[in-house]
Amino acid sequence: MMKLLRKPISLFAFSCIVSIATLLLYNIPFFDYVINNTNENLGGKIFLMASLVVIMLVVNFMMTYLVMFLLRKGGRILLAILSVINATAVYFILTYSVIIDEVTIKNVFNTRYSEASGFFSWSLWLFIIALCVLPALYCLLQPVVFGKAKKMAVYCGSSLAIILAVLLANINQVLWIGQHDTELGGLLQPWSYLVNTIRVTSMNLAKQAEEIKLPDGRITDNEKTVVVLVIGESARKANFQLYGYQRDTNPLLSKQPELKVYQAVSCGTYTTAGVKAILEPQESGDLYELLPNYAFRTGVDVSWRTYNWGEPPIHIDEYLNEKDLAKKYPDVDKAYDGLLFAGLRERIESSQKNKVLIVLHTRTSHGPNYAEKYPKEFEVYKPVAENVEEGEKNVERLVNAYDNTIRYTDFLLNGLINTLRSMTDWKSAMIFISDHGESLGENKVFMHGLPMKLAPKVQYEIPFLVWTSEGFRNYKPTSGKQDAQEGELPAVLEQHYIFHSVLNLLSIQSPAYNKDYDIFL
Repeated sequence: MMKLLRKPISLFAFSCIVSIATLLLYNIPFFDYVINNTNENLGGKIFLMASLVVIMLVVNFMMTYLVMFLLRKGGRILLAILSVINATAVYFILTYSVIIDEVTIKNVFNTRYSEASGFFSWSLWLFIIALCVLPALYCLLQPVVFGKAKKMAVYCGSSLAIILAVLLANINQVLWIGQHDTELGGLLQPWSYLVNTIRVTSMNLAKQAEEIKLPDGRITDNEKTVVVLVIGESARKANFQLYGYQRDTNPLLSKQPELKVYQAVSCGTYTTAGVKAILEPQESGDLYELLPNYAFRTGVDVSWRTYNWGEPPIHIDEYLNEKDLAKKYPDVDKAYDGLLFAGLRERIESSQKNKVLIVLHTRTSHGPNYAEKYPKEFEVYKPVAENVEEGEKNVERLVNAYDNTIRYTDFLLNGLINTLRSMTDWKSAMIFISDHGESLGENKVFMHGLPMKLAPKVQYEIPFLVWTSEGFRNYKPTSGKQDAQEGELPAVLEQHYIFHSVLNLLSIQSPAYNKDYDIFL
């Protein structure tokens, strides 16, 4: 190989080699999807596949040529980096059945090292080494004769002409491509993550603008009231005993007489979208003033406690992450979500205000390392898989670990309810709702983050539990139909019911309040 690398080649030849290698090494999942999802006959499939091969080769050729000609050494480094990312992307596509779309990139941006490290394994490193070392070395070391700008213009112009001609020849495939654009784009390397990274970055820059303020509200009574909103992480309805699961994953909550259990779905399959929907007054691509921010501005004592991340901007005086809480409660085990619940009674009773809202953003059921999210005394179901990758080989062990996280959630919520019930001089409420669900190997899909139109129901069917102290509020009746009559709740609720129900509980009168999205009378 070293002898080959000593001999200079033209930039045209170099770009052809890189383009072919990219096609063969990193785009097998793309072509596998095309073969299995097109309804064309054999001749049509062959023509479509040949057309896609030509387009991909030409597009990658043109990108390689331009990057190398314009950036020179920088272009070599960029191509080497892309080979590493390509190999990583293919590993996650094959291992976890993900699609590298906008949602996946958002998840990458919102994932801490502590969670990302759970995916690190020898199989990942070996896969990356096998698929990227030689391509990366070739891009870095192969001598290239760059030629003149005139040649670049000719090659790029010819490439565009070929692409246009092939697209016109496949004009009858426009409808099929439109139906499968998310999957096709999410499997195409390196364009899946390049295009979606640009999209997400652009949206993040746009969202840095100040949130849209809601109309002023006012508190209408002086009753001592506390609402504790617990935002669950990756908790799916399917594994809650309260929803008919055959295992006793809710041995304590199932004995709570005043607990209301609602059918619910999330508005997204990843944390940022789910938490935003829980806290905003209505579904919108814009960033409206969120529940904790609005309640705080209205005069409520608000505290946000989190062992998680990915929430929209929170503008309150008391925002405590796990490090802050570990300093505040040094005697509490900082490894688990129980830290979020530490000292809540004292925190509430020490408030200088009559209206208190506490938000607990947990991480209990977040993968890939479910077995690390609960104390060992909650490991009721055994044996367990230590992570999703191990669980792929034995899904039952993965489900065991996940179900243990639900039992730990059951313990935490039950303790919270008992604490609130004992505070007889306060009107109190506990609301638990998950940001999204989770896949545990159904159809060989794991974790979450698929686009809503592709996601299985376990990724968006979520638990929604409510407890209120005696005589606090009356609940609306639930209809058996989704199209409910006035004064009734539909059969299945979504996350925006939280905002308006909490305003009711805190006696906040506001033009932003919508009684149709309130679970209380």
